[in-house]
Order: sequence, then structure tokens, then C-alpha cells
Amino acid sequence: MKAPRLLLFALFGFTAAVLRADELQVYFGTGGPGADGIYRARFDTEEGVLGKAERVAELASPGFLALHPDGDKLYAVADFEGGPGVAGYRIGRDGGLELIGRAPTGDGGGAHVAVHPSGRFLLTAQYGGGSVALFPLDREGRLGEARLSRHEGGSRVFEKRQESPHPHYCGFSPDGRFALVPDLGMDKVVIYKVDADGLLIEPHGLAEAVQGGGPRHLKFSADGKFIFLLNELSLSVTTYAWDAEAGTARRLGTAPTLSEQAKAKETFNSAAEIVVHPGGRFVYASNRGNDTVTAYRADPAGTLEVIQVQPVRGAFPRNINLAPGGNWLLAAGADSNTISVHQVNPDTGELTYRTKGVINVPSPICIVFAKLP
Repeated sequence: MKAPRLLLFALFGFTAAVLRADELQVYFGTGGPGADGIYRARFDTEEGVLGKAERVAELASPGFLALHPDGDKLYAVADFEGGPGVAGYRIGRDGGLELIGRAPTGDGGGAHVAVHPSGRFLLTAQYGGGSVALFPLDREGRLGEARLSRHEGGSRVFEKRQESPHPHYCGFSPDGRFALVPDLGMDKVVIYKVDADGLLIEPHGLAEAVQGGGPRHLKFSADGKFIFLLNELSLSVTTYAWDAEAGTARRLGTAPTLSEQAKAKETFNSAAEIVVHPGGRFVYASNRGNDTVTAYRADPAGTLEVIQVQPVRGAFPRNINLAPGGNWLLAAGADSNTISVHQVNPDTGELTYRTKGVINVPSPICIVFAKLP
């Protein structure tokens, strides 16, 4: 007999609903036309079903979101009166969001946000400003004043896109000792040394990307030995061997996300997001224009082999994410205002679209999973 979806208690005429253990909260950042806040839906990890999305925070263009390591706070880069910055929220027991503070970047809007594993600070990447901002966090998760680190230069391979620095993502090495920032304009990954006690990042080194690749986002392999760098402009993924002690990345090879024939069918194509399966054997990258997700098999040496190009059943997939456990992949169609669900085959890594697995969210560009506190 199938377990009930909800356990209901009726006390003195009051009915309370309790989430099942296999249900998660999913938060959606929004950007572009119709972007009016952060949305939330329930996700059934057993059936792969999303509930109806509801707005839980009214906010202008809260594009990218990041969960605090404690799991009880959510941060968003967004636009405010007086200038763009970061908003912090406490996640309630019902999944609602309570504002705990805002702080400006002082240098344009953030394209990405990431919280350090210590929970003591977060970083944002300012694409237009060419900078990285560090925001201290107190014990309650409130934001301190931003400290800026600026990038310099541009590869100038692609006119207009690479005339100046454009940091597009910020993240951390598995041990938290280094911060890594792909810069689309520079065709480099800028590596910073992290001083978590002093709440500082210091320039440490550079990893060269392919010329004209336009590095956008990156993820570490499950074992922390490799970096998979997504190149937006060349629609490819470059693998690096990561030296955790030295904080250096050695380029190994590059695999395309789409064939030249596939790219020729669209007037615009652009790679957007990359995720690594928790089992370590599969990597996924989204393709805007072609509106697909490329699935790769990763061998123990970090080499990637394309195994599938899966239509997302939506338009302009700026973001994708894997549910904890890796059984489901969600794809955000920014131009179709949709979130689609795809089941992951644990043996082959291939994706299967879940029929009737689409919900509507206005201009979704970020997907974050969370368990209720």
C-alpha cells in the first residue's frame, strides 16, 4: 500500500499538514521580464512531482540564490532602491521567508552568489562591474558591509563580450581554502586564497580557459580532484586537474556541449549552467537557444563523453539543478516561464522527461533545493 502524501492531524477543529520525509522545498530566483520575487514549491522526491509555485518574497530581479550551510537562511542578489545588492532571509518552518537584512554591493548588480562553507561570509560576482564582493555574515546571518576585489583585463576575442572583465560565478574549493571565479571577459578563472578567520580573500592565481570560450560557471567533481568549467561562448566544458594543497588548476581537455550541426540550426546558442551528479559519474550542462541539457559520462581521469542531448521542454534554460540524491533534474525555462522535471537513470545517467511534470514560474533563472528547518 502506498504511503499517504500528507499526515493530517485534526485538533479542536484545526488541521495541520506535515511534510513527508521525501518532500523538499524548492526556491526559484527570477530575472528579466516578469521577475517579481522569489518563488517556492514543494517537490516530491519519490514521484518527481512539483507542487504549484507561490511567491514567498517580493523582490526585484532576485536572480541567483544561495543557501546558508546551516540550511535555515537563503540569500539573493537583487535590485533595490539606491542600488543593487544582496538580501538575506530566514527560512520558516512552513518554508516562508523572513527578511533579515539587505546590503548593497556598491558596484552594480550581482550575477551570482555563494556562501562560504564556514557560514561566516558570502561572495557575489558583479558581471557588469568586473568585481567580486565579500559580505561578512554575523551569527544570525545578517550582512555586513561589502568589500570589493576588482578584476582587470579582457581577452578581446569576442567583441563587446570580452573587452573588459566579467566575473560570472563565485564558488569554493571543497575544503573552503580557495574561492574560484570564472571571468567571461578575461577567459580565465581567478583563484583567491580564503582567510575565513580574517574574512578576507586574496589573489592567489589564474587558470587559463580556452581562448574565446567565455568561462561562465564551474563545479568540482564529486571526489574534488577535478574542475569542470562551462564555457558560455564556445558551448563547451573544460576539465582541470585540481591541486588542493597548492590551489592550482591544470587544464586537461575540452568537450563540446553541442555538435556544430546542432549549433548551426539556431541563430543564437549559449551555454548556461553545469551540475555534477553526486555519484560522480555524470555531468550535465544546459544549452540556451538549442534548449537542451547535455549529459556527459565522466571517467576516473576526468574525461567527458556526451551520452545524451535532452530537450528541456521549455525555452532558454538558464539554470538546471539536481535534487539531493541525484534522481531528478529540474530545468528552468526562463523564456517559457516553466520548470520541467527529468528523471535521472542511476546506471546510465540518461534523462527521461516526466510527463505532466511542468509548473509555471515567471522568468525562472535559479533553482535551489532546501529541507525545512
